[in-house]
Amino acid sequence: MTSGIIVETEGYLGHGDEASHARFGRTERASTMFGRPGRAYVYFIYGLHHMFNVVTETEHIAGAVLVRACEPADGLKLMSRRREGAAHLTDGPARLCQAMGITIDMNGVDLLRGPLGIRYRKSYHEDEVMVTPRIGVGGSHEAPYRFIVTGNPHVSR
Repeated sequence: MTSGIIVETEGYLGHGDEASHARFGRTERASTMFGRPGRAYVYFIYGLHHMFNVVTETEHIAGAVLVRACEPADGLKLMSRRREGAAHLTDGPARLCQAMGITIDMNGVDLLRGPLGIRYRKSYHEDEVMVTPRIGVGGSHEAPYRFIVTGNPHVSR
């Protein structure tokens, strides 16, 4: 078993959010984003990497939060093995998925009852969290949808 404390996220909306898979409406790829909240939206990108999101809006309204990084907590040996001994285990969405064993097969799973889950473990005070534009998303500087734990060494670079 592996686990970690989420330290970086990015929000994605539906129509009107040019960086969202749901910007064109309900497509086969984005259909999970229109589903019930609390489900995993996992997709494969560039033919190389998995990305893990949490569906957040009410059913039929697209919205998800990309989990970009976490602070490893349990299962560090397994994470290191999955990352082939790499120094950085979970500081970035692709690294996080590889270390945690998150794959496309987990797309749509219920995060409260499935093999992949999110549980309350730690909270942060407002002054410990910084809001910034999303990473690598052109034209989103006016949309502060990225949240990071200030100073945490596991936040992506």
